[in-house]
Amino acid sequence: MSDPRNETTLDHVLHEAGPALPAREHIADIAARLNELDDIAAATLVARLPHEQVIELLDHPEFDQSVRILEALPTGEAALLVAGMSADRAADLFAEMDQRAGARLMAALDPETRAAIKRLLTFPPDTAGSLMTTEFVSVPATWTVGQTLEHIRQVERTRETVYAIYVLDPSSGKLIKAVSLRRLITGAPDDPILSVAAAPDPITTGPLADREDVARLFSKYDLLAVPVVDDAGIVIGIVTVDDMIDAIIEESTEDVQKFGGMEALDEPYMEIGFLNMLRKRAGWLCILFVGEMFTASAMQHFEDELERAIVLTLFIPLIMSSGGNSGSQATSLIIRALALHEIKLGDWWRVALRELPSGLALGSILGALGIIRISAWQMLGLHDYGEHWMLIAATIGASLLAIVTFGSMLGSMLPFVLRRLGFDPASASAPFVATFIDVTGLVIYFSVALAILSGTLL
Repeated sequence: MSDPRNETTLDHVLHEAGPALPAREHIADIAARLNELDDIAAATLVARLPHEQVIELLDHPEFDQSVRILEALPTGEAALLVAGMSADRAADLFAEMDQRAGARLMAALDPETRAAIKRLLTFPPDTAGSLMTTEFVSVPATWTVGQTLEHIRQVERTRETVYAIYVLDPSSGKLIKAVSLRRLITGAPDDPILSVAAAPDPITTGPLADREDVARLFSKYDLLAVPVVDDAGIVIGIVTVDDMIDAIIEESTEDVQKFGGMEALDEPYMEIGFLNMLRKRAGWLCILFVGEMFTASAMQHFEDELERAIVLTLFIPLIMSSGGNSGSQATSLIIRALALHEIKLGDWWRVALRELPSGLALGSILGALGIIRISAWQMLGLHDYGEHWMLIAATIGASLLAIVTFGSMLGSMLPFVLRRLGFDPASASAPFVATFIDVTGLVIYFSVALAILSGTLL
């Protein structure tokens, strides 16, 4: 039995939406309202909407219940809806469907739709091929402006976008030029289509190009769509700017989650299962925990020194956090620079030459602050560090100089190592760097203490 509150909300949505897509409310707003309802209420509303509006709703990437609705509908009815959707969105839904339900629905599709979706499903995730749509406007190079405009009027409703018209060689089908809609409408009807084409060759990408590389094309050339061409130069699809924005948001979300020291979630936070959430988080936590165990081992190794100079334990959190913070800063800077192609793998030595003096300068600043703090507390009588307080201050200052420098170098080089090994540099997350520096920082700290305090406190 459905919740009466959902029925009230359902009536409200129906009243607001009306029998057709409302002029005063965007489909995204309707999708957002439906996402707040349970499955029964949402399905009831969808069943009462016109066919075209249901297609537009299922086509909207923010509507969370598209897969469940398609799986619940009779196969024939679901096939009609999928045939009306954009091919790239339909392919995304098939990738999420139960395997048997997806196979049953795929078999019910018309041959053209089935071939388009199957082709899109063959491309690896996060590539241009997986993002592209096969619904674009193309015309032969022998056409006129008038013929092209008439063609657009006929096919506009079945194309995802008409940002650009792709002019093809009539014999080979290869891409020759791309004509923007703005330039097209400025031409006379009898003008050849090539006469209104821009002079530069069109910017293209391959189907296996990484989505980050495609995003850079959009940014560099200020594009609204990028044609995807095969090895023969034939257009097999286009990546549109709206799909690219969704991909960039998804990529940024994954990177943020990896920075937090966990696997990227493949579902929204409120929808991911409890066990799946544990699996995503527990692995990295266990790795970090094992890493921190080496910290205890390092402290046990210097147990005698700690017993003789207990004052050194007061500054362990300060030393460890400073090294971890400097390493995390460097890691974040380098990961972003690698992602934006501001630097390449071969630039590691240039980065090292920049980070070494930076680490020394930052370490000197923090070391000076550490010495000032100890001196001020001693002179103001806030704490008595003993007769060798000046040596203790020197130990803290020198340790901070060494650890911050080491943290900056490690944090900047680790992304290069991971990229060289084929891993995502985002995996060099702040927790990972901090854990690694915790262990090495303790060794550096006590080694410096032994060198300075030997013969006095040690």
